[in-house]
Amino acid sequence: MSESFEYVVVGLGALGSAAAYHLARQGESVLGLEQFALGHVHGASHDTSRILRHSYHTPGYVSLTFEAYDDWAALEADSGEQLVSVVGGLDLFPPDPAIPMADYTTSMAACGVPFDELDRDEVAHRWPQLSLPEGTVAVHQPRAAVVPAGRGTRVMQDRARAHGAVLRDRSPVTGVRDLGAGGVEVQAGGTTYRCRRLVVCADAWTNRVLAGLGHQVPLTVTLEQVTYFRPDRPERFAPAVMPLWLWMDDPCFYAFPCYGEATVKAAQDCGGPEVSVDDRSYDVDEPMQQRLADFMATTLPGSGAPVRSVRCLYTLVPDRDFVLGPVPGHEAVTVGMGAAHGFKFAPTFGRLLAELAVRGTSSTDLTPFRLDRPALTDAGYPAHWLV
Repeated sequence: MSESFEYVVVGLGALGSAAAYHLARQGESVLGLEQFALGHVHGASHDTSRILRHSYHTPGYVSLTFEAYDDWAALEADSGEQLVSVVGGLDLFPPDPAIPMADYTTSMAACGVPFDELDRDEVAHRWPQLSLPEGTVAVHQPRAAVVPAGRGTRVMQDRARAHGAVLRDRSPVTGVRDLGAGGVEVQAGGTTYRCRRLVVCADAWTNRVLAGLGHQVPLTVTLEQVTYFRPDRPERFAPAVMPLWLWMDDPCFYAFPCYGEATVKAAQDCGGPEVSVDDRSYDVDEPMQQRLADFMATTLPGSGAPVRSVRCLYTLVPDRDFVLGPVPGHEAVTVGMGAAHGFKFAPTFGRLLAELAVRGTSSTDLTPFRLDRPALTDAGYPAHWLV
């Protein structure tokens, strides 16, 4: 069997669903392929919530967050669903932190983002739920928000279909061939597809999809874990009274106020073991859970005991910058990867990937995220994942 589409998107997690949505919204002929069932729990786009914020370590990233807020708002308008819940956000820096506070404050100041710098006593006065070590300082950014993960991805899939996209799950890609002027050939689920441009948003499976092109991205996949805690007094951790927060050190932790249920979600960033997609567990990692529970008991007293944990994959590149651009030597194939902090940008990345596929250029400068940058081509590039 064979079929033809102008555009094929491989991988229907958040980024791929967003790309299919934006291509379809422009009236393009688009097919989305997913190797598992839509809404699966094998990757990184499932579960309840993600963070949306202006607080970032470079002016370039901060500027991109403005586009993220705009694109989430546009998706809300198109879908008729509320997706962004503003709760405010705290970046918490202990003495001598591994993540420099100045990187965040100077970047936000350069982009005109309002924020407050608070000492430990000021934080304790405003949010007595938190118990911080002496010398801790904080940056408060009032526009920080929570966006839904699994539901947000599903909304983008629904809107992609509503605009005419064809989405097919349980269709693993088994081959990709660059036909030059003839476009790209994709083999999946027993069918051969021809398209003008291919967009690959396969995350941890990216190199499998690209294998036929002879190109590989240096990826490290880790198995992470988020845990939900049940406080005795959930009203103390409601979005109206407690912001989301990040502990800006090594290890780095983050936590949400109660969102959709009477639990506090928390996790360690980049705390899990390295795995492969064929050799990973879905079981609770008890030592990871205990390490997080000890930190929460000290930092957020009253947040309660763990009630459940969920596993997910982080797909990391050495510099932990995003991957957004054409495959070198195969300009008809574009790759999008969020480097385990990209969900907040999903609607924006979908729009930019669609622009790259249709026009070959994008409205935002994506040079820092090219596939031929040193971090992805220099075998000796030192990995650093704290952002």
